[in-house]
Amino acid sequence: MHDLEERLRLLEDRAAIEDLNVRYFVAADGDDLDTLRDLFAPGATFSISGHVGGTGREGVVGFLVEQRRRMGLTVHTPHYVLLGNRLSDRADGIVAAHLELVLDGQSLFGAVRYQDEYVRLDGRWMIARRDMRTIHIAPWRELDSAFASDRPVRWPGAEPQPSEFPRSKG
Repeated sequence: MHDLEERLRLLEDRAAIEDLNVRYFVAADGDDLDTLRDLFAPGATFSISGHVGGTGREGVVGFLVEQRRRMGLTVHTPHYVLLGNRLSDRADGIVAAHLELVLDGQSLFGAVRYQDEYVRLDGRWMIARRDMRTIHIAPWRELDSAFASDRPVRWPGAEPQPSEFPRSKG
């Protein structure tokens, strides 16, 4: 059993990482670029489905700004942070969230998982790597049929794709 001080630190780290993720969602929804920049480690990467969009703080923020140019109102709603491997100043985790957003003039609803790595620098947790993976997303008017299909990922202007987290039918 860990001693009390170590157990307390693990709980404080978990709370700090959960807060980090909420700050990310609030800053993204509010186009708060200074806060977004501050949440990422200097050498951070941001990917979508494994494709790196931005590297380093400025690269990540530039990528997010470019993505958000196509967007109207957004609402990111986090549901949980599941932490995996944790060392004293590094951790990895999965963040599950629902998205409501306007993209290319269409209102969409979906669910994603962020596969993250975190690092503590100067006593503060930051995002070192974030890879957004899509469970499902579709325009609201297509949501029923998209969610029930084998291709529930329906980004505007792209062909429907399977979920990155399909249900195994074993």
